[in-house]
Amino acid sequence: MPEIQSVQNRQEQLQLLNTALDSGHLIPVKDLLEELRGADIAHLLESTPPRVRNLIWQLLDKEREGDVLQHLNEEIRQSFIEQMHPQELADALTDLDTDDVVDILGDLSKNVSNQVLRLLDEQNRAQIEHALTYPEDTAGGLMNIDTIMIRPRVSVEVVLRYLRIRGSMPHNTDHLYVVDSRDVLVGSVPISSVLTCDPETPITKIVDQETFTIPADMPETEVAQLFERHDLVSAPVIDEEGRLIGRITIDDVVDVIREEADHSLMSMAGLDELEDTFGPVFQTAKKRAIWLGINLLTVILAALVIGLFEGTIGKVTMLAVLLPIVPSMGGIAGTQTLTLVIRGMSLGHIGEGNQGYLLKKELAVSVINGILWALVISSLVYAYSLWKNSDFNHLHLAITIGGAMLFNLVTGVVSGASLPMLLKKLNIDPAIAGGVVLTTITDVAGFFALLGLATYFFG
Repeated sequence: MPEIQSVQNRQEQLQLLNTALDSGHLIPVKDLLEELRGADIAHLLESTPPRVRNLIWQLLDKEREGDVLQHLNEEIRQSFIEQMHPQELADALTDLDTDDVVDILGDLSKNVSNQVLRLLDEQNRAQIEHALTYPEDTAGGLMNIDTIMIRPRVSVEVVLRYLRIRGSMPHNTDHLYVVDSRDVLVGSVPISSVLTCDPETPITKIVDQETFTIPADMPETEVAQLFERHDLVSAPVIDEEGRLIGRITIDDVVDVIREEADHSLMSMAGLDELEDTFGPVFQTAKKRAIWLGINLLTVILAALVIGLFEGTIGKVTMLAVLLPIVPSMGGIAGTQTLTLVIRGMSLGHIGEGNQGYLLKKELAVSVINGILWALVISSLVYAYSLWKNSDFNHLHLAITIGGAMLFNLVTGVVSGASLPMLLKKLNIDPAIAGGVVLTTITDVAGFFALLGLATYFFG
């Protein structure tokens, strides 16, 4: 039986793979692939350059392709699917859960998806076509339509007999769902209850009618929050009429949580969470060039602000040394608040009902920290200018840097608290745009405050 792989084992396997490929011996590679689970093969493929990746894929047994595809990064998976004939892809998808099939087909073009659907058996095709009607980022797009439904007026013995005749159950089945003649959900029965109850017990006696239900149009992030909040392992999905149409299990929710975490982390740097780590050089450069261009524009804007005060900098050359301090401190303070608010919004903790309180709280925090660090930097600058025996007013310089520090810390924190909510109202992802906008604000405001005050005192 394949073992669950640790990080160390994966690195050892990667080293073994590279050694075998360098020597031209492919038999050890095939032996390694036969020992690994589908998820571990997918990890191996994602950890290798495209040339090696394609060779591994060619050595993989055809009957294992579907198991590996379901675990692959979307971009890498797409590159393999492009090499496959529709019949080969249909064969690979045959043994997968319907939710995994829907995920894979949902990423394909309409034409290719339809070709593959026509090659599936009629029952699976109808179920998958129905599931594909739901948006990918909703409960309907996340659910598995393989569920076991039973009627309320039967006994446990009848249910057990039905399960034996059925022969197998969908993966991760922990509940049976009780529905009426119109498939409207009545409740759920844990598998453990079915196995331990007296066979003569009516299902109505053990059904849980307080089962958490998930509307098909609920966003997947809210589904993840619901699972986390109520420690759910699975939950039924219903349509607008209350009919049972599928179920969501914890493994699906783990994928959502991971994708959200990847999205938040990568978006902060302007990267796509689906980007192939070992992808082609020019393709990667093209994707990153756009973000670098946007950042260049913001830097040019900040440089133009500095240019407006060129005369002041010429009179007080020490300002050139102090210039990086104010925008940097404002940016760090703002980023702390921005990260906190984006996380709170993603968890559902922050909304219109409490954003006013949050803004006041963050404003108070920024004033306290602003005063503290304004006094610190003012004292240091005052002492340094005395030590250097500069020929300008030392107190005015200290007031300039301290006042600019206080102003920009408050500006950064207030911007960090309000930007995510404003961007969300404009249907812009705060995780992507928030950092760039915040940096621009704190740079421009910091330079204006510092050089503006310097012009007032020394101009």
